[in-house]
Amino acid sequence: MPSKTFVPAFEAKVGNWTYYSCLMSYAAVAREINFAHDLGGNQDLGTMIQRGVGARTSEITNYLLTNENRFLGAIIVAAWGGAPEYIPLEMDKNAEGEVLAGMDRNFGVLTFDGTHQFFALDGQHRLKAIKDAVRRDPELGREDISVIVVPHFDNEAGRRRTRRLFTNINRNAVKTTAQENIALDEDDGFAILTRRLLDDHKFLRQDGVVQVFSKVGSEGELKLATRQVGVTGTAWTTIGVLYDLLTDLGFGLHDSMNKTSQRAADDVLDESYDLLAQRIGELLEACGDMQARYEAHSAPKDLRAPKGRDGDGHPFMRPAVQVQIARAARHIIEQKLLGWPELLKRLSELDWRMSAAPFSAVWQETPDGASRKGKMIPAKENNQALYELLLVHLAPNSRAGIDRALRAYRTVKNDRYPVTPDELAKRLPGLETT
Repeated sequence: MPSKTFVPAFEAKVGNWTYYSCLMSYAAVAREINFAHDLGGNQDLGTMIQRGVGARTSEITNYLLTNENRFLGAIIVAAWGGAPEYIPLEMDKNAEGEVLAGMDRNFGVLTFDGTHQFFALDGQHRLKAIKDAVRRDPELGREDISVIVVPHFDNEAGRRRTRRLFTNINRNAVKTTAQENIALDEDDGFAILTRRLLDDHKFLRQDGVVQVFSKVGSEGELKLATRQVGVTGTAWTTIGVLYDLLTDLGFGLHDSMNKTSQRAADDVLDESYDLLAQRIGELLEACGDMQARYEAHSAPKDLRAPKGRDGDGHPFMRPAVQVQIARAARHIIEQKLLGWPELLKRLSELDWRMSAAPFSAVWQETPDGASRKGKMIPAKENNQALYELLLVHLAPNSRAGIDRALRAYRTVKNDRYPVTPDELAKRLPGLETT
């Protein structure tokens, strides 16, 4: 190394580790920190540290290059060769009196002078992205990131100790869930518009229509809703499913809406919101007049499953059905099989009862005396069968597709489909009847 690099740092201790918390510029990180496999020596350690570094780094690189709100969390770095050179410093307190008292506890500088080599123990994707971004835009080198430095000794005991630290970091790290990303993300356009719909949409903003939290603890802790609505739940859908519906209904939007790490322009978000709000409203109407029936019903949970007549429940009250309808709609529109108005018309013509075709693909009815109880079938194969059946009910494109969908139903339900192939074939291209 041609010259020394001095980095301000705090020395700290936790458990049996002494580590250093410091601030480094992106340029210094790109220059001074490497990957374990670049250092040679222990290939086992090198393979372990390099694990997972791949195409995902390009997303982070583009994020650094294009997002003015960019921010990266700390990188944990190991000093190959043992404890790094650390010089404690003491502040001159004469000028400020007691203001600085205790502020210099464990404060000093780390010296990068070539006697140690540094490799990323955690944050290798961020390191690779920083190296690539600084190479493409050297001005980024002026920006800063927190770096935590720990010693690594290249012997059996040292390697074992470092491997244990690596494992503990990754085992105990708590990543944000998909639902938390929807609730918090300020770059993903569909997450932004999901929250906006919950605030502004005439129907979706109503209390209880979209389940956001599944639990509020006694001390204020929150648990975001999963993808299911409970048997006694009153919600139409959940925040996670609403996000999925918007992404599928987002066909034809500006390309920037599909870049989850780069916020779309405000005018794009506004235009996308207006279109998605309109499509959601039209879909609610076409799918069994969902909104009007929900608002008119004194007990929405009974709309989902009327007591003693579960099979007469409204399919569009079921998140699993909502997902497959939106998925089928996107496919039909993108394949140019139907236009949006005709698709809505055909959706409105379906029999909107849970026990009716095609929804019976995900429904199991269990007669119980005078009552007709039932339950959803959550299996992946049943959901796929529903998707294929929706396609052939709404816009079949071949006789083979119809036969395939009916075979899927027979496989998952062990029963003949209640609609004949000839009836479904009436909507094949060139054979539609009015």
